[in-house]
This record gives sequence, C-alpha cells and structure tokens, in this order.
Amino acid sequence: MDKTNMTRFFGGSPGPVVLRLIGLSVVVGVILSALNLHPRQVLNHIVSMFEHIYYMGFDAVQWALEYFLLGALIVFPIWLVMRVLKIGRKEP
Repeated sequence: MDKTNMTRFFGGSPGPVVLRLIGLSVVVGVILSALNLHPRQVLNHIVSMFEHIYYMGFDAVQWALEYFLLGALIVFPIWLVMRVLKIGRKEP
C-alpha cells in the first residue's frame, strides 16, 4: 500500500491525527491550568531559559579569553625567545 507524503508525515490519516492532537492539547491544557500554569507564563519561562543559556555562553567565552590572555603573556614571549635562540644554532 503506497502512503502519501502527508500520511507518512502525520503517521496516519491526517483527519484522525489532528483530532487526537486537539483532544490531547485540551487535556494537557486542563492539567497545566490546574497547576496554575498559563501559556504566556510558560512562553516567558522558555524565552528566559534561552536568554540565560545565551548569556552563559558569552560569559564562558569571556572567562576563557581572560585566561588565554593571561597565559599568552608568559607563553608567547618564552616561545619567541626560544625561536630566536634556535635560529643561531645548526640543526643536527
């Protein structure tokens, strides 16, 4: 039996799947309302979570950059001196 693209996407006939999704959405909505959660509140929490993750990422980059610069102040001059001193020597 050849399924249409829409039937494959929905995992069954689109009509009954949409009706099941509507029914499930109403049941979940009633449960969330009983828990005193409202759509705007949930959406605000989701947005806040992504903002927090976004800022944490930049804080981590700033933290790593500070340590990189601190280490580079020591490592690169030593490396440069070693390279300059190596120029005068013959390689075996």
